[in-house]
Amino acid sequence: MKAYTTHFQTTATPQAEPIPGTSQVPNSAGGFAWPVDDWTRLQRFLVLGTEGGSYYASEKTLTVENAQAVVRCLQVDWKRTVDTIVAISEAGRAPKNDPAIFALAMVAGMAAPEGRTYALSAMPKVCRIGTHLFHFAQAVQGFRGWGRGLRRAVAAWYQQEVERLAYQMIKYAQRDGWSHRDLLCLSHPVPPSTAHAALYDWIVRGKTEKSLDGLRFVEGVERLKQAADPTAASILVREYRLPREAIESVNTAWLNDRALWAALLEEMPLEAMTRNLGVMTARGLIAPMSDASAYVVSRFSDRAGIHKARLHPIKLLAALLTYQGGSSKGGLTWTPVQQVVDALDAAFYLAFENVEPTGKRLMLALDVSGSMSTGIVAGVAGLTPRVAAAAMALVTAARESNHVIVAFQSKSGQPQSWRTHHRDDGIVPLHISPRQRLDDVVEATNNLPFGGTDCALPMLYAIEQKLLIDGFIILTDSETWAGAIHPAQALIQYRRQTGLPAKLVVVGMVSNGFSIADPNDAGMMDVVGFDTTTPALIADFVGEGIRRQAEAPLTKTAL
Repeated sequence: MKAYTTHFQTTATPQAEPIPGTSQVPNSAGGFAWPVDDWTRLQRFLVLGTEGGSYYASEKTLTVENAQAVVRCLQVDWKRTVDTIVAISEAGRAPKNDPAIFALAMVAGMAAPEGRTYALSAMPKVCRIGTHLFHFAQAVQGFRGWGRGLRRAVAAWYQQEVERLAYQMIKYAQRDGWSHRDLLCLSHPVPPSTAHAALYDWIVRGKTEKSLDGLRFVEGVERLKQAADPTAASILVREYRLPREAIESVNTAWLNDRALWAALLEEMPLEAMTRNLGVMTARGLIAPMSDASAYVVSRFSDRAGIHKARLHPIKLLAALLTYQGGSSKGGLTWTPVQQVVDALDAAFYLAFENVEPTGKRLMLALDVSGSMSTGIVAGVAGLTPRVAAAAMALVTAARESNHVIVAFQSKSGQPQSWRTHHRDDGIVPLHISPRQRLDDVVEATNNLPFGGTDCALPMLYAIEQKLLIDGFIILTDSETWAGAIHPAQALIQYRRQTGLPAKLVVVGMVSNGFSIADPNDAGMMDVVGFDTTTPALIADFVGEGIRRQAEAPLTKTAL
């Protein structure tokens, strides 16, 4: 009888085989996992994108697969598809808006006529700034021509409040081979006011004979063209609240002037501030104990301001890593100001939704296998899925005091260095604290060796160590293949042996189509890594329906 169950059973199946009776499919690594539905994949794509590809799939492959999922969604329910795109984009849940723009362009070009109209009506909600509009104009041409509906939608974008429109035209003059002049000539918007007519004329002809009343930004740029030096430019920047791009359009050399940067900083949007921290430090404006440093720190300490600006955690993490590094790709160097580094570190946590701690006992398990070390998250250079997973885990750890953090990779895939310095079962506790600096944790995680993927290890480790766990949170790409038992089966074993209704949250760090969570088990859930709502979803899921346990620390008990 033992020989039969060795070959066929449902409680312990090698990950290279599907669990009998389930809907598992081959993943990209040679193992088996559950396919996520198209709506889940749509959300993964909108948040994580596909830039850089992954260990097992190229950027092209991932993009095509995700685009096909978008097509299936719009064919089933184009309204739900558009509403999902708008909801994620408007709430600032994604690090980049590009996937949302691309997906909306697909619906605008491929849906039924009613769906195309609905997508185009939603375009201003997704394409909120000039750059977004240019991206949309470039993307939509891959799915349709410039018919009447598309021209009308673009024309409507140019009929927004005139002073805001003027700012958009000055700050975002051209991208992707498109300019505002191009789109105005294509769409022929009817100016809703005389100020709009003057603005269109100024953009198309480079000048206007009409009155500039109500167009302070345009008036400011025209006066800036006559400025003699950076000092005069600084006065105009303050008077007209001009952005950096207005200076670039007149004289880029002026941007070497510290006083001019001081004027720009006063009205600088938060996202622009993250991009310009290095240059402002190099120019001597941001310096230890300076007023500019104090102002920057105060802006990055404002949770409401961060959310209003839709400043995503990944952008803050990228800014932290770049600023702390003290150099840019263009060769600019600076000495980081410690107070600013600390403020960026704190702002990373503020950018997520504020979540009350659950008080549950959690295991945060980071997949550090080789497949997590390749590719980039949301197009941020150097931000591999394993680095992003470490940063994401700290968000939960910062709120939940009752936790343990471990890193895992398969025993069979471990390099000798791992087996020499760590446990031989493929898992090692990570002695990191949310009180540590983000960049320190990222470096510690990056220095771990690479191996194979076995996502069952966290549950097996908890069984072996007799740990009481209410929720396992595994941050992974779900490309598991190397274990003798599937993660879902290992969770069931843990539940049976402890009597605890432990839950599993799979935090997907790559926009692929797989999950280790059984969709038929109400105690398992998929969420998207680096969605700003993820910590709240984890807290709601783990905190709900688990019987109240004593508020004791993670401890061993007799199983």
